[in-house]
Amino acid sequence: MSTEKELITIITEAVLETELCKKIEQLGATGYTVIDVRGKGHTGNRGGDWKESANIQIEVVCNAHLAEVITHTLETNYFDDYAMIVYRSPVTVLRSDKF
Repeated sequence: MSTEKELITIITEAVLETELCKKIEQLGATGYTVIDVRGKGHTGNRGGDWKESANIQIEVVCNAHLAEVITHTLETNYFDDYAMIVYRSPVTVLRSDKF
């Protein structure tokens, strides 16, 4: 059985991993995935050669209301002080019982 959900993708500084994962759970997400990533963008090249310059990607699959709550929280509390990109995408989840 499938269901429609939203995928939140957060690309940000690795130093925020513990804090963001805790906040995402506090807001009601039942899980997330964290991936080490590299790239180049507005803040320059983020190679990840050392922890202080590394980036992570956090993915959360959730309902639309929770997606709005999480993205608003990130925008309000982190956008001004950290390198962070956030986007939302509609997804079809095949194992809907997991969410």
